[in-house]
Amino acid sequence: MNDFFNLLRYTTLAGYQWQQPRLLLLLAAVPLLFGLRWLLARRRAQVAVALAPGTAARDWTAALRFVPDVVLALALGFGIVALARPQRTDERVEQSGRGIDIVLAVDVSGSMEIQDLRPTRLEAAKKLATDFVNSRVGDRLGLVAFAGEAYSLAPLTTDYDLLREDLASLRLGLIAEDGTAIGSALGVAVNRLRESTARSRVCILLSDGESNAGSLDPLLAAQLAHAFNIRLYTIGLGKDGFVPYGQDSLGRTRYVSTRLDETTMRELAAAADGRFFRATDTGALRDVFAQINRLEKSEIKQFRYRNITDLYRPYLWLSVALWLLWLLLKNTFLSNPLED
Repeated sequence: MNDFFNLLRYTTLAGYQWQQPRLLLLLAAVPLLFGLRWLLARRRAQVAVALAPGTAARDWTAALRFVPDVVLALALGFGIVALARPQRTDERVEQSGRGIDIVLAVDVSGSMEIQDLRPTRLEAAKKLATDFVNSRVGDRLGLVAFAGEAYSLAPLTTDYDLLREDLASLRLGLIAEDGTAIGSALGVAVNRLRESTARSRVCILLSDGESNAGSLDPLLAAQLAHAFNIRLYTIGLGKDGFVPYGQDSLGRTRYVSTRLDETTMRELAAAADGRFFRATDTGALRDVFAQINRLEKSEIKQFRYRNITDLYRPYLWLSVALWLLWLLLKNTFLSNPLED
């Protein structure tokens, strides 16, 4: 009995996948058919019934004449559900192939507040780095933040939710010592990647200045990356010259002078078999990430296994059983000869 009521529960029906879902629209036609049958029966009725004065007493047994109609309606309804072919699908996905280990090294120094990239250099880098994370499948990613010092915020992981949270947490002042320690950032990234067994190991460095802090020479760090077979992509953010940087006390746009050491950034990328990109606006930075995404593709193959179970049979048997019951009831006193 419980199984019967489970078949009729809304949660059960809503959990199905339907091979012919449009046939379910016919369920609305079932009551319309009975309404049309009742109207046609009234027009054909030619039997005059004489009533005694007064109102005839109502007997509850008179309602029994509707039982065959209810049984027939249920038979039609279950038949329509069976024709719509309710199914349940179990899908299993297996992945095989070789992923890439990637470390993002992001500059969070004070100059990243400059607004030549909208809304700021840092916010633009965070948003597009997040889009880059979202585009990866099967790769392990890590995150390094640097200013005057460098720190590893996330180890190599496939927990992309964690990566997105760590990227969102990047802010100016996250590292107390200001400056641009590019060599230290590369050293931390190399330390994360040097023991990786991935087919390809990549560091993506985003910075807007020249290295002026840290104890490790940037070129030596790039050579270490090359020794460990780590490819380095360097991205230079922002424009050179005078660029907008906040407002003064009178609400006027303030301008500051900024300069990217493009020569060193190119040398670093070349020393580790990578490439240098210059992003002077948000659109250019988006294109840079798109290019890196194309250059570093994982060899990931997905295999999907689907097991489809047809569940129409219980509804079909109910429909047949109710149809036979209706035929039986038509030959009893419950039938309505005026409508039949």
